[in-house]
Amino acid sequence: MNLAFLITNNFLVFMVSIFKKGIIYLLLLISVSVSAQNEVVDSLRVTSDSIPVYWNQVNRASIDIREVAFVNWNAGGSNSISGLLGLEFERNYKKDHLVWENRAIMRYGVNKQQGQDLRKTDDILELHSRFGFRKDTISNWYYSANFSFKTQFTNGYNYSNSDSQPISKFMAPAYLFLGVGTVYGEHVESFSSYFSPLTLKSTFVLDQSLADAGSFGVTPATYDLEGNRLTKGKNTRNEVGILFTSSYYTELIENISIRSLISFYTDYLNDFGNVDIDWEVNFNFKVNSFVRATLGSHLKYDNDIKIIIDEDGDGEAEYAGAKVQWKQLLGIGVLVDF
Repeated sequence: MNLAFLITNNFLVFMVSIFKKGIIYLLLLISVSVSAQNEVVDSLRVTSDSIPVYWNQVNRASIDIREVAFVNWNAGGSNSISGLLGLEFERNYKKDHLVWENRAIMRYGVNKQQGQDLRKTDDILELHSRFGFRKDTISNWYYSANFSFKTQFTNGYNYSNSDSQPISKFMAPAYLFLGVGTVYGEHVESFSSYFSPLTLKSTFVLDQSLADAGSFGVTPATYDLEGNRLTKGKNTRNEVGILFTSSYYTELIENISIRSLISFYTDYLNDFGNVDIDWEVNFNFKVNSFVRATLGSHLKYDNDIKIIIDEDGDGEAEYAGAKVQWKQLLGIGVLVDF
């Protein structure tokens, strides 16, 4: 009995000690496993957070509204309201030797004044893309290919002469620039300068009545002495020339920024040295995260665009030659990034 009791007691003590050791080893194993998993997770998290982002995107919508109302105002005046809707999208890629910039701009503005129909005040549809490659990460010079396309959404009218005969339409005109050259810019997002010795400029006038009139530099239709059309006006005009563009963006002081875009183009074959100019300057005054005021100036000169006026007052418009075009914008509205 005593011998059996001793054997049984020793066996139980042995099993308990083994069990305790097993529990200790199991707890150690679980602890080491959890610690290893946390290190792996932390390692993965660091790796994920350290992945560089090469794409930068901008999605921006804005609306500017201006309203004037008069009630028993002895100085007189007309009630009016105007609005301008803008959309802007950017998709920019930058990595080591490569830069690829893409930008789409859409704006449309209308004005309603007492006693007048709704009138268009702004109408822009633009697409821009530029690809650049540099030989190393130190150089600020990029070999570049450039593409841009410009047109409008709806008919345009010269309201001072007539509000029934359009002087421009969608794809009439439309401008396409395609060329190769070089870009300089340490920070191409804020400043860049592009020079192309070989750029194709195509002008499209897909409305036949405007093409027949020779609008925007296309070859006009030919007519006989009785006014019968012999040949249609051409819908396209192609030029090859030199293009220089520059863009600059900076914050002058806190909440006040300026963006300047300028381009010069001259054609090798037709009137070389006669330079087309397009210069746009915009000031942005930030009130808060959503409200901002804008002041803009847009100056253009294109020798192919002839201004239409009624010089003799007979009700028929005549082409008066190319002139400097200027547009000024001032507004306050809401700006949302999404």
